[in-house]
Amino acid sequence: MAQEPQNPPPPPQQVPPLIDPVPVDNPPTTQSQPQPQAQSPSIEAQAETETQEKAQPGVEDKISESVSFKEETNVVGDLPEAQKKALEDLKKLVQEALNNRYLTAPKPPSPEPEKKKPDIVKEPEVAAGEAAEEAEKKAPEVSEEEKKDVEAKEETTEIEVTEEKKDVEVKEETKEVEVTEEKKEVEVTEEKKDVEVKEEKKEVEVTEEKKDVEVIEEKKDVEVTEEKKDVEVKEEKKEEEVTEETTVVEEEVGPEEVEIWGIPLLADERSDVILLKFLRARDFKVKDAFSMLKNTVRWRKEFGIDGLVLEDFGSDWDKVVFTDGQDKEGHPVCYNVFGEFESKELYNKTFSDEEKRNKFIRWRIQVLEKSVRSLDFSPTAISTIVQVNDLKNSPGLGKRELRQATNQALLLLQDNYPEFVAKQIFINVPWWYLAFYRMISPFFTQRTKSKFVFAGPSKSAETLFKYIAPELVPLQYGGLSREGEQEFTTADPVTEVTIKPATKHAVEFPVSEKGHLVWEIRVVGWDVSYVAEFVPSTEDGYTVIVQKNRKIAPADETVISNAFKIGEAGKVVLTIDNQTSKKKKLLYRSKTKPIAE
Repeated sequence: MAQEPQNPPPPPQQVPPLIDPVPVDNPPTTQSQPQPQAQSPSIEAQAETETQEKAQPGVEDKISESVSFKEETNVVGDLPEAQKKALEDLKKLVQEALNNRYLTAPKPPSPEPEKKKPDIVKEPEVAAGEAAEEAEKKAPEVSEEEKKDVEAKEETTEIEVTEEKKDVEVKEETKEVEVTEEKKEVEVTEEKKDVEVKEEKKEVEVTEEKKDVEVIEEKKDVEVTEEKKDVEVKEEKKEEEVTEETTVVEEEVGPEEVEIWGIPLLADERSDVILLKFLRARDFKVKDAFSMLKNTVRWRKEFGIDGLVLEDFGSDWDKVVFTDGQDKEGHPVCYNVFGEFESKELYNKTFSDEEKRNKFIRWRIQVLEKSVRSLDFSPTAISTIVQVNDLKNSPGLGKRELRQATNQALLLLQDNYPEFVAKQIFINVPWWYLAFYRMISPFFTQRTKSKFVFAGPSKSAETLFKYIAPELVPLQYGGLSREGEQEFTTADPVTEVTIKPATKHAVEFPVSEKGHLVWEIRVVGWDVSYVAEFVPSTEDGYTVIVQKNRKIAPADETVISNAFKIGEAGKVVLTIDNQTSKKKKLLYRSKTKPIAE
């Protein structure tokens, strides 16, 4: 039966977590077109890939080899004319933005939806009046003749009733008049007396009231004059405050000052180095580079970068990402160790909820920010770093929480830290990652791919030594750099030798006078025999066994340190016997100390 053709999985967007940004075709914004999510290759494809790699022993060597990336110059005078012009145009845009003080201005808020006008609520009286008017309008009309007849009838009935009432009232009034006249005479005399007394009292009260009014008016005059004085003083103060505000405004009208990574945007040659990074990240498209720069400045203000570098996140992630030493060209080296997340406790502590993921992202940005701030942005100095990514025991691409945090961090780092990585070195790379890289490599530019270096477990130390001196490579990656007080430091150089399969190699330390010889030796992966002897210069001298011959297993991945007190001229000989079918990497160094008399 013919086999059905297998469709290869679509190229994923996912990239290794914790890695600092390397431009992937330099997307202009984070809101780019969505790309397909990563899909794990099928079991059949995995088996086929694994068998092909086993059948091709040189596949790892081919992948680890890459076109060496050469950093462009930051000296403006050495740039091509087109790049010089792009830099000048970008500086003009930045200067205009600083003059107008809108480089750090927040983004304008989105317009609010129009609100409907509220209905007018009328007062009850007005509403009742209007209702009455409407009722009157709706009432049926009556003719004028009918109205007159009704009014005439009503008047005749009212006249008859009133005439009867008048006759009765006249009789009663005549009797009352006679009685009231007598009473009135008495009351009139008494009222005259009361009136005279009241008039006298009123005259006294009026005089007193006049006096009180005069006093009150005098007080009011005094208060009015005082209030006028207070108003004049307040007006004078307001005029002074207004003049002070105008002077402050006049002072603030000048161009704003903006710094990024401790360097002003427009100041000197160091500013040009920063602007060139944004230009290179956008392929020297001036408007795109300016837009990226503006967004970065605003993001740094909103994210609170200056305060972030001072935050204390504890020591939980100290072994996940750390900076140690520099490469052979002087770039600081940052190590990303994915295998630390193999610990379920640390994984859950970092990625179990959104708050913890955001904390981890802030810590990751803090690490990069501190690394960038330690760089020298002079045109001839080092202004990029080297990333070493250890994929040993990596959780892989299936961890959803890790993938979410990684994508979020990568977008932030990619958009706000352009062109800060000189080399991306991947070590202890599993077979599945090599297959993954083959799928996504067509989407990388040649510039990006030239920064990538891959090495499997057996080639990791050797690959690191190509770019980093062995004395600066951490102990866990095959080098001799380790913490704590040691006989040797990173300032003591290391000699590196390759021992071919099924051969012996001898290392000699000649000594011409009395002294105390100390040395340390390491074979990456060991699985060799080791012996150390002292051979005197005189023919009748005796050879002294310093270290008996012993087989050192691969599990003994450590550094052997020895010392020997020498009383005569001679040499110390170290012999390494490699009886395996693989070449070995030998590292050693020594020093002689004088013997105190």
